[in-house]
Amino acid sequence: MCRNIKTLFNFEPPATEDEIHASAIQFVRKLSGFNKPSQANEAAFDLAVAEVSESARKLLTSLHTHAPARDREVEAEKAKERSRLRFG
Repeated sequence: MCRNIKTLFNFEPPATEDEIHASAIQFVRKLSGFNKPSQANEAAFDLAVAEVSESARKLLTSLHTHAPARDREVEAEKAKERSRLRFG
């Protein structure tokens, strides 16, 4: 799993379109091996990003849980603390 792709489900507030799109770009970059595709591959890359974004949006809206929604700020602080402990 690409470390830059963040969990988007079960957060308050819900994931934005920008967050979904950014995760799709990261996923397509990881799969393709391109940070920025050449002009010859740009159309295929952009189509893949659009399709992954749509699939992610459908997934996020169809998932259900009984767990309480997580707070983004609290989770960010936990991640910073884990990073600090790991890397000093």
